[in-house]
Amino acid sequence: MEGEDEASEDDRSFSKASIPKRIAICAAGAIVNIIFAMIVYCIVMAASGVYISNVVDSTIPKYAAEQAGIQSGDIIVELNGKKVDNKYDLDAIMQTATGEEIPVKVDRNGENLEFKIKPTEVKSKVTGMYLDDKCQVIMVDKGSSSEKQGIQANDVITKINGVETNGDTNKMIEALQQQESETISLTIQRGKAEINIELILDYVSTYYLGVNMKIAPDTFFNRCYYGMVETKNFVFSIADNVKQLFTGNVGIDQMTGPIGIGEMVSQTNGFKEFIYLMALISISLGVTNLLPIPALDGGKILILIIEAIRRKPMKPENEINIQLLGFSILIALSIYVSYNDILRLF
Repeated sequence: MEGEDEASEDDRSFSKASIPKRIAICAAGAIVNIIFAMIVYCIVMAASGVYISNVVDSTIPKYAAEQAGIQSGDIIVELNGKKVDNKYDLDAIMQTATGEEIPVKVDRNGENLEFKIKPTEVKSKVTGMYLDDKCQVIMVDKGSSSEKQGIQANDVITKINGVETNGDTNKMIEALQQQESETISLTIQRGKAEINIELILDYVSTYYLGVNMKIAPDTFFNRCYYGMVETKNFVFSIADNVKQLFTGNVGIDQMTGPIGIGEMVSQTNGFKEFIYLMALISISLGVTNLLPIPALDGGKILILIIEAIRRKPMKPENEINIQLLGFSILIALSIYVSYNDILRLF
């Protein structure tokens, strides 16, 4: 665009436009990516036709909901101060539960009721690491036993309790379910080295209300409604992933580049999964491009905001140097991410 990278005397050029217009132009591409992904995802979700509502179908015996008096047909409208539209919302809220009493608001035949419920605690053994479908470590939880014992991303679990995994992640799940002792024996392939580890298992407490939710009626309205709800959750999950990256909860070694994306596309099963992945990539590109990093549109927007605050443009040579620095960082990051993608593949 004329005037974007160089000065121009044309009144219609980018450099002569007002700052709000220039910010809008810089943000336009990323916003189109996000809107396109939202539309595609909403259509796919609306077409899937199976949604779990916020209406209680039954309560699980001896769990908190039954003991508190929750009944079949109750509509859970609010949990711990947060609105509940479907089972996804309920599960997301319960993931943050700590075992303390939480308020639950329900609609029972038009009557609003509020319960104070202490969720049921269920303890389970975990390794603190996440595997792909080839038994390769994708991520290790900070502070977990796996991290303390040196397990790293890209390690491959070849044996569990002396039994070959043959790249089957289900064998790890089965071993954990059957494990009675506090440790599990792992053989790990790291590059050309083979490492044996006696992994001490962690215990994690998960909290449940103990309710089974009804499937929503398959109507045109419900398809549109739940399609929009799922799209909202999808967008917020992407934003949360970006937040976790900057807060250190997700490491750079867990990022995926073009090589990893190509591998994921090749593994999609059916048109719906392919469309979902396309929407995921599109919205990820849009969100990433709006980050305030030089060489990205978000970096250009940040420079324009600084210009508005200072009431004068930044010196061209300074802006060029900042953009070059950002570009160099992005190239280095791309090389690192691609290298990790190659390690995961081979």
